[in-house]
Amino acid sequence: MASNKHFSKIPSNLSNNSDANEPARPYVPNTVTFARRTNSGRYVNYSRDDLDSEIGSVDFTNYTVHMPPTPDNQTTDPSISQKVEEQYVSNSMFTGGFNSTTKAHLMDKVIEREANHPQMAGAKGSSCAIPGCDAKVMTDGRGQDLLPCECDFKICRDCFMDAVKTGGGICPGCKLPYKNTDLTDQADQQGTDRGGGGSKMERRLSLMKSNNKSAMVRSQTGDFEQNQWLYETTGTYGYGNAFWTKDGNFGSGKDGDGEGMETQDLMSRPWRPLTRKLSIPAAVLSPYRLLILIRVVVLALFLSWRIKHQNQDAVWLWGMSVVCELWFAFSWLLDQLPKLCPVNRSTDLQVLKEKFEMPTPSNPTGKSDLPGLDVFVSTADPEKEPPLVTCNTILSILAAEYPCEKLACYVSDDGGALLTFEAMAEAASFANIWVPFCRKHAIEPRNPDSYFSLKRDPYKNKVKSDFVKDRRMVKREYDEFKVRINSLPDSIRRRSDAYHAREEIKAMKMQRQNRDDELLEPVKIKKATWMADGTHWPGTWLTSSSDHAKGDHAGIIQVMLKPPSDEPLHGDSESFIDFADVDIRLPLLVYVSREKRPGYDHNKKAGAMNALVRASAVMSNGAFILNLDCDHYIYNSEAMREGMCFMLDRGGERLCYVQFPQRFEGIDPSDRYANHNTVFFDVNMRALDGLMGPVYVGTGCLFRRVALYGFDPPKSRERSSGCFGCCFPRGKKKKNHISEENRALRMGEYDDEEMSLSIVPKKFGNSTFLLDSIPVAEFQGRPLADHPSVKNGRPPGALTIPRELLDATTVAEAIAVISCWYEDKTEWGSRIGWIYGSVTEDVVTGYRMHNRGWRSVYCVTKRDAFRGTAPINLTDRLHQVLRWATGSVEIFFSRNNAFLASPKMMILQRIAYLNVGIYPFTSIFLIVYCFLPALSLFSGQFIVQTLNVTFLVYLLIISITLCLLALLEIKWSGISLEEWWRNEQFWLIGGTSAHIAAVLQGLLKVMAGVEISFTLTTKSGGDDVDDEFADLYMVKWTSLMIPPITIMMVNLIAIAVGFSRTIYAVVPQWSKLLGGVFFSFWVLAHLYPFAKGLMGRRGRTPTIVYVWAGLIAITISLLWVAINPPAGNTEIGGSFTFP
Repeated sequence: MASNKHFSKIPSNLSNNSDANEPARPYVPNTVTFARRTNSGRYVNYSRDDLDSEIGSVDFTNYTVHMPPTPDNQTTDPSISQKVEEQYVSNSMFTGGFNSTTKAHLMDKVIEREANHPQMAGAKGSSCAIPGCDAKVMTDGRGQDLLPCECDFKICRDCFMDAVKTGGGICPGCKLPYKNTDLTDQADQQGTDRGGGGSKMERRLSLMKSNNKSAMVRSQTGDFEQNQWLYETTGTYGYGNAFWTKDGNFGSGKDGDGEGMETQDLMSRPWRPLTRKLSIPAAVLSPYRLLILIRVVVLALFLSWRIKHQNQDAVWLWGMSVVCELWFAFSWLLDQLPKLCPVNRSTDLQVLKEKFEMPTPSNPTGKSDLPGLDVFVSTADPEKEPPLVTCNTILSILAAEYPCEKLACYVSDDGGALLTFEAMAEAASFANIWVPFCRKHAIEPRNPDSYFSLKRDPYKNKVKSDFVKDRRMVKREYDEFKVRINSLPDSIRRRSDAYHAREEIKAMKMQRQNRDDELLEPVKIKKATWMADGTHWPGTWLTSSSDHAKGDHAGIIQVMLKPPSDEPLHGDSESFIDFADVDIRLPLLVYVSREKRPGYDHNKKAGAMNALVRASAVMSNGAFILNLDCDHYIYNSEAMREGMCFMLDRGGERLCYVQFPQRFEGIDPSDRYANHNTVFFDVNMRALDGLMGPVYVGTGCLFRRVALYGFDPPKSRERSSGCFGCCFPRGKKKKNHISEENRALRMGEYDDEEMSLSIVPKKFGNSTFLLDSIPVAEFQGRPLADHPSVKNGRPPGALTIPRELLDATTVAEAIAVISCWYEDKTEWGSRIGWIYGSVTEDVVTGYRMHNRGWRSVYCVTKRDAFRGTAPINLTDRLHQVLRWATGSVEIFFSRNNAFLASPKMMILQRIAYLNVGIYPFTSIFLIVYCFLPALSLFSGQFIVQTLNVTFLVYLLIISITLCLLALLEIKWSGISLEEWWRNEQFWLIGGTSAHIAAVLQGLLKVMAGVEISFTLTTKSGGDDVDDEFADLYMVKWTSLMIPPITIMMVNLIAIAVGFSRTIYAVVPQWSKLLGGVFFSFWVLAHLYPFAKGLMGRRGRTPTIVYVWAGLIAITISLLWVAINPPAGNTEIGGSFTFP
C-alpha cells in the first residue's frame, strides 16, 4: 500500500503493522524522482536528500514522484522551504493509481487566460533574472515577489541557494554580499524547536492539546496572571479560591475531568447554550395526538365491522377491498406513529462568535477557534450536469461566512472530464473578484447566477457609496465568465484538433526522415484531449482510448487554490474594485477524480464520496464534512455556522450529522408534481427530530467525520452492552490504560486497546497518513470544555494553531488513497463511510449511524440554508421517484431492514426506518384499490352489501379525523393546505407508476440477481428558452405511465357504463352507483395532475391522442357489454335503443 517508511517507524496509536499476514499488493519501485518540465517540453531531473524539514533523509517506499526542482543537499528555513514547496505543489497536477507511478506535473497554466490570484494554480510570478534559468521568483501571500537583496534583483530560490553555497553569498545583481545567508543554523534551530518524533498528525494533535496551557495562566498582555492561574488550575488558597472542590482538585473528579463541579459553581463562570429546542405548543400537539388515538380506535372498529359483514353478492369484491384496507391502515400507522413528538430548534450565532472568535484568556488574539470544515461537491457527467451550475455552487462555497483558513472545498469529478476541470479553474479565477465583493457588501445569496437573477431590489439596505459601481463591474465580469464557460467545449475541441494535427505532422516528418524514398503509410495517432499547457489530459478523452475512457483513467488531484495564509490578507484600492479593507483570501479548492479501471466496482456516488473522505483526511482533515450535490448551492452564507452550533453545543459530541431541508428553485408556481416535497421536509423530518433525528437525504448534510468512520458515539457502550444487556450484563473487564483520543474512538464489538492496535488498519486500509488523521479529527470535533456536563471536551484555543503546509508527500498519499484498489479487503462501504449496495446510499448511511447509537438534528434556518433544482418534467420526476423507491425495496430485502436494528435505536425511530423500506409495497394494494370502483360500476355491485348508516358513519369519522389531522399538521409545520393536497395527489400518481415498478425491479434483483442501473437526472432546461417552465410541458413517453393511464381510462369508462346501466335498469340501484362513482372521482381527482401533464402545453397535444383514446374507450365499453350484458338480454347493447 502507499505508505511511507517514516510513518511506519513511529506509528500512532491507531496505526500498527497489522497487515503482516495480508498478501502483498503490487506497488511501484521505491524511488523518488523530482523533475520540472521546461519550456521545450523536456523534464529536467534533480536530486534531493531532504524533501522538507519534517521528513528529512526519508526513503520513499511506494511511489515515484515527479515534481518541481529544489536545491541539492541544502536545508533551509522550514517556513520558507515548505511555503515554496506548497507553491510548487499547488501548481502541479498529481496523477497515479493502480500499478502506476504517482507523478506531479508542473502546470504552466490551467486555463487559457493568465491566473490572477496568488493562490490559484498556474499563477504567474516574475522570472528569475539569472541567464538560462526559467524558474519563478518566490512570492508571498499576495503574490508579491520575495527578493533577498535590497537592490531588488529578481532571483529564484534555487539560484539564491546556489549563490549562498558556491558564490560566497554575493548578490548576482549588485555584487554586494547578502545581509542574511545563515539559513542553515536557523533551520537547525527551528527544526529542534518543532519537536522531532512522530508523524505530522501526531505532532499536530500534541500542539493542539498543549496550545492553551501557557495561555491559561497569562493575561492578554502576556504577563503572569495570578487570578487566572487560581481560576484555571489546581492552585488553592482555601475557601477563597475561584473553584473550591471537595477533593481540592480543579474539576473535582478522581481524574480531574471536571465531573465534580457543583451547580452553584456555574454562577462564577457564565455559560450560554448555542442552540435551543422549541417545543410545539400543547394547544396544537395535544389535540393532534388525541386525534391519532381516536383514528386508530375508529379504524380498528371499522375494519372489524368490515370483516364481520361480508357482501354475499360479491364476495370477491369484498375480499379485495378488505385486504387493501387492512394494509392501508397498517401503512398509515407506520407513517403516523413517528410524528408523535415533533420539535423545532433555533441557534444563536452571536454566542458562537463570542465563544470561538472573540479574544479570551486562552485565545488573546481572537483568532478563530472553530474546527476545520471540508465541503464535498459531487458531479459525474458535464453533459447532464452543466459545468456552469457546478461552478456557481463552488463560488457560493468559497464565499461562505466561515473562517477562510478552516474551510476546504473538494470537487469530485467522477467522469474525469477536462470540461469540468477547466470550468472549475475558471471559477477559481472568477472567485478572485466575486468572493471579496460578497464580503465587502454582504451579498446574499452568494451564487452569482441566483444573485443577478433576483427579482427584488438589489440596492435595498446597501449603504456603501461604491456598491452600484462595484455591482455593475462584477456583473460584467460574470457575464464574461458565463460566456467563457459556455465556450469551453468548443475551445477544448479546437485546441485538441490543433495539437493532434501538429502531432500528425511531426510523425509524418519523422517517417520521411527514417524511410527516405520508401512508400509512406498513413500515420495513425490516437486523438488525445489536450490541456491548456499543451500536455495530454490524464482523464477521459473526447475520443475514448485505453487509459482515457469513462471507467478507465488514472486518479487526478489538482490543487486549484492553495491553502490561504493564517492571517487575514487585505486587498488594495488600486485595482478596479476597492478591496482595501476586505480579506481577499480564498479557501482551499481541490479537484479530485478518483482512479477507475475495468473490472472494479466503483460503487457510483457512494464510492466517489468515500474517495473524497480519504483524500480530504490526508490533505486538510476537517473535523466536519458538508456534502452538496453539484446543483445545490449555499443560499444562506451562515448556514455552516448554524450547523456548527449544534455540533459544538453541549451534547453535540453525540451528533453524527446535521441535516438541512432541501429547498428548490425553478418549480412551477402550482407545484404540479409536488417537487417541493414540503410534507416530507417540514412534517416528517421535524417529527423525526424529536426522536433520534432525521434521516440523511443525500445532500445538504453536515457530518462528523469520525461518525462516518464507523465509530460509536461517546458513552454509547455504557448504555447498552448487547441485545440482552439489561437482563444479562457483561462482567466488568479490567480497565486498561488508554490514551485520551482513543477513549472516544470505539467500535461496538471491539475493546479500545484491541481495536487501536490491530483492527483499525485492516478496516481503513494501511495508509498511515489516513490512520494518523483519525484522532486529530476526533479531537478537533469535540465541544469546548466550558461546562461541567461536557465530559470529553477540548480546551479553548486549541484550534488556533496554524495549519500544516501542503507538501508533495501528502498529495501523493492522497492519490494513493483514491486508487481503485485501496478499498480491497477493508470495510469501506460496508461499515465505514458511505454504505454500498443500494441506489439510496444516503438513507442506508444514516441508518447505520443511528443503529450505532448516534443522533442527528434537523436544522431549519430562517433563511433557506441551501437551494437546488428539481425535475419539473413528469417523466423525469417519475424516474426520480423510481430510483428512491427502488432503493427502499433494496433496503427492505437487505440486512439494513429496521427489523434487524440494534437495541440502541428507539422503537419509534425503528418504525420510521421500517416505513422507509415498506412504503413502495403499498403500490400493490393501491393499484388494486384504484380498480375497485371501476369493477364495482361494471358489475353493479359494491364493496358492502348496502350503504347502511353504520358504514357511512365510520366513513364520515375516518374522513373527518383525516382532515383534522391534516389541518393540525399544517398548523405545527407551517406548510400550506395546497402543498398538503399536492403531496396526496402525487402519492397516488407515484404509487400507481414508479412504486410498483420499483417493487418489480427489487424482486428481480433479489430473486434473479438482475442489477439495477439508473441514469443521472438531466439538470438542464428545456428547448424553449423563452419559457422558464418549458420542461413542464414536455411529454416524454415512459412505460411508467401505462398503469395510471389505464386506471384513468377504466374509471372513466366505468362511470359511463354505470350511469347507462342504472338509467335503463328496471330497478335502478342508485346507492351502488353513487358509491362507485364517488370512489372513481376520488381516484380521478388524485390523478388530475398526471392527466394535465399528458396533455402538454395547451394546443400542442396531437389530435391523434384524443382519437386513440376515444376508440379505445368505445372498444372496451362494447367488449364489456358483450361479455356481461344486462340481465334478461343476451344481445350486445342490451335493451338500449336510440330514440
